[in-house]
Amino acid sequence: MTPTGGAPWDADFSRYFAARAHTLRGTAYLLCGDWHRAEDLTQTALTKLYVAWPRLVQHDMLDGYARKIVVRTFLAENRRSWRRREQLTHEPPEQPAGEPEPEHRVLVREALTAVPPKQRAVLVLRYWNDLSVEQTAAVLGCSTGNVKSQTARGLAALRKKLAEGGAHGGR
Repeated sequence: MTPTGGAPWDADFSRYFAARAHTLRGTAYLLCGDWHRAEDLTQTALTKLYVAWPRLVQHDMLDGYARKIVVRTFLAENRRSWRRREQLTHEPPEQPAGEPEPEHRVLVREALTAVPPKQRAVLVLRYWNDLSVEQTAAVLGCSTGNVKSQTARGLAALRKKLAEGGAHGGR
């Protein structure tokens, strides 16, 4: 630590940041097509570069290394984003459906008793307790693939029972 409380390489990194952040942001923009997201990618990449700075030996090759960090950060975000990232639209968000009618709740509860126990457990954990696939797998001590297949089968069984008229046989 320096007397000012910063790391000894802060001045070198600050000079690099000032000189190259704009170029890295341009690269990030070309990758993602959104200036706000490009700013986020650049900040994430420069944070990673700052952490690695004391271990870097060849400071003459920083541009290529920094560019590689930007690209890898972009690719990592895109691998995750297909299931985690919110999609921005011009439409307002959906409003909660509200409480179902009591008779519908009774029908669903009764139909749920016709679903096999493992599938029922998965459905309750996933949709009543709002757990993720991973959290459900941890609770049940099984794989995420098993949770997904049990969910699909359980929903199919529940739909079938509800289509038959629930537990009341055609109401």
